[in-house]
Amino acid sequence: MIDLHTHSSASDGSFSPTVLLERAHGLGISALALTDHDCLDGLSEAKLAADRLGMRLIQGVEIEIAFGPGEFHLLGLDLQVGAAGPDAELAASLHNLAEARKRRNREVIDRFIEAGFALDYDELCATYGIGSIGRPHIAEYLVTKGVVRSKQLAFDKYLAKGKPYFIQKDCLPLDAAIAMIHRAGGLAFLAHPMSLFVSWTRLRALVPQWQEQGLDGLEAWHPLARKIDCQRLETLAGELGLRVSAGSDYHGPLRPDRQLGQTAGKLPIDDRFLEAVRR
Repeated sequence: MIDLHTHSSASDGSFSPTVLLERAHGLGISALALTDHDCLDGLSEAKLAADRLGMRLIQGVEIEIAFGPGEFHLLGLDLQVGAAGPDAELAASLHNLAEARKRRNREVIDRFIEAGFALDYDELCATYGIGSIGRPHIAEYLVTKGVVRSKQLAFDKYLAKGKPYFIQKDCLPLDAAIAMIHRAGGLAFLAHPMSLFVSWTRLRALVPQWQEQGLDGLEAWHPLARKIDCQRLETLAGELGLRVSAGSDYHGPLRPDRQLGQTAGKLPIDDRFLEAVRR
């Protein structure tokens, strides 16, 4: 069993890279990709933990790409981050994206305050500021402040794209993000394609265009997708000669619908998907 999409507290996950690897090892996972949002900070710690546990660490990142109507996330897998540190160009761009995320978070909280909600940005940071604060943290904060009864309701009512308190953070164009991932020695995958919220007809037209820009593969298997859609995505990847990855998109207790080593339909992620990062 493996997992090619996980998050640690270096971005918006619940557990440190070390604890994440230890939990994965305890579940029998032999290879794991750490793909924090706009962040490479957890990779060195994760590598030490993986070596100690006898696991394979696939160094990665998840980058948001400018797109509508849904969300376009790009996974960089098997980055060649060595002892000298990450690729300077990629690290600088990710730093700028992380700063943009902070500005977006403040703007979201300010918008709530202007509407009369008793929220405080500094309190949000003090509570969830271990790594990179994202919308899941804001959703949980809204629950603790009594604004909503559940995190899902926070997204459905306030934070999801198209809702009144959604603010788009700065994103990279796809061609630039793919090029940087490639220059860092990695492979570029379209993460959870169903989150694009486009028809199958449009998706079949878009993916070849993105392939021309250097896209290497599709994350065909994701826990929030239906198995039938995952199968269709894997078939599409095969038709186009793209690589196929599978992940849990694990964040910890913040996202209880995602479990380490499991993907759509709670299926265990078979090590056949390591072919996705085979050179």
